[in-house]
Amino acid sequence: GNSVTSIEEGAFSICTSLTSIAIPNSATLIGAYVFYDCSSLTSVIIPNNTTSIGECAFSYCNSLTDIYCKPTTPPTGGSYMFGENASSRKIYVPRNSVDAYKSAKAWSEYTDYIVGYDF
Repeated sequence: GNSVTSIEEGAFSICTSLTSIAIPNSATLIGAYVFYDCSSLTSVIIPNNTTSIGECAFSYCNSLTDIYCKPTTPPTGGSYMFGENASSRKIYVPRNSVDAYKSAKAWSEYTDYIVGYDF
């Protein structure tokens, strides 16, 4: 619900039935390994208020193609936060923030996947 401020480490890891997730607007922290190896996850919406995404949070989500990251300032990111997603993945970020995301630590390894989007 909207009272969730953080999603703690490993909360949904290795979940095979989760196909999409819209993280509540109140969530500022997405912990490490939260959605690790969620093999059916295809899309995720990260809300404006998120300031931190943990290490390997979305790693090995092999079906994950659409990541909508709404914060205008890139959240701090842990290493390998989107590692081993679908090869056709796109990380949609606010159009005016594309350069900030592409140059931010931990985000810069995903520059080929970052695309401007009008939320």
